[in-house]
Amino acid sequence: MYDSEYKRKFLVVIDETEECERALTFAAYRVKRTGGTVVLMSIIQKPEFIGLGVEDVLRAEAVEEAERLLDARLARIKDIGDVRSESVIREGEGAEEIEKVIDADRDIAILVLAASTSNEGPGPLVLHFANRANALPIPLTVVPGRMSDEEIIAIC
Repeated sequence: MYDSEYKRKFLVVIDETEECERALTFAAYRVKRTGGTVVLMSIIQKPEFIGLGVEDVLRAEAVEEAERLLDARLARIKDIGDVRSESVIREGEGAEEIEKVIDADRDIAILVLAASTSNEGPGPLVLHFANRANALPIPLTVVPGRMSDEEIIAIC
């Protein structure tokens, strides 16, 4: 189906939003058809200083939740079929951590985000990266949040 040495990676940010599923569907089916790897990235916020040890508990809970989200999405990818995947958890501000992961892994070739279906706009990450598209070293793919799985699969 594809060359086992092909290194292109699609980076998808994993969170609890519905649009996350749209981006994941696009990336997974694109990789299934053309090869490469889907990199699932979860970003946790740094806990504010509350008291000794409390930050560690909050961080551990955030990592546990991120792992749960990643595991659910990895199971979905497994159901799709022959799709390579990796996962990464970072702590910090979303856009900044995404840029760090892109800079650190030269095989990441495409950032896949999905637009929110909200009337309040496409979402903070889409806005951030769309406004800085010329600064990214890789293409940005924005999947409309209202697309169905069938519509997404048809264009992959």
